[in-house]
Amino acid sequence: MLPEASGPRGCKSLSLCQAWRLDCKHGRAFERCALNSLPWTPSELNVFFIMRRAIYPGSFDPVTNGHLDVIERARKLFDEVIVAVAHNDEKQALFSLQERLDLLKETAAKIDNVRTTQFDGLLVEFAAAQKATAVIRGLRAVSDFEFEFQMALMNRKLEASVETIFLMPKEEFTYLSSRLVKEIARLGGDVSSFVPPAVAKALGKKFAASRKK
Repeated sequence: MLPEASGPRGCKSLSLCQAWRLDCKHGRAFERCALNSLPWTPSELNVFFIMRRAIYPGSFDPVTNGHLDVIERARKLFDEVIVAVAHNDEKQALFSLQERLDLLKETAAKIDNVRTTQFDGLLVEFAAAQKATAVIRGLRAVSDFEFEFQMALMNRKLEASVETIFLMPKEEFTYLSSRLVKEIARLGGDVSSFVPPAVAKALGKKFAASRKK
């Protein structure tokens, strides 16, 4: 069994079937569980298990295979990853906010323990409202670092409880960006190896409509 330790007010810390050590809260003591038998209700167990939740923010205009690679890496580290589309009136987007959300639901939201949403305002305030403890940022090259480093330090200043975690995608995606994908699609190039099929189809429709004008 796992070693026992002292909890608050001297109550014992208990081992759960050799898997987890549970610290008693508010001095309340529980009997050690028998093998394959839990004497606690789900609501009591929720006291001990805290969901590790992270926010992966971005404009996702559109979502690329590089984004999806970072999401896959993040979900291995957290119980839940929230892919949050930033609403930014100052940045002219190819796809509307709803279109970007729809594309994410067709791609990222199908990954286990990933959900998509939108946010407006300060990222750290959104993270706190979602009870997230970390912000995920993807780093493709050294050129990304200066801006991301500055933003991470500012977010820490605004909300010290929210950490920033940098993840690097696969080497084959280090050159990939939404901007480059849009430029290739605008010029009639094949983007099927850079984005999910649903996104490639949406890009084709978007630029085909613009060429007809």
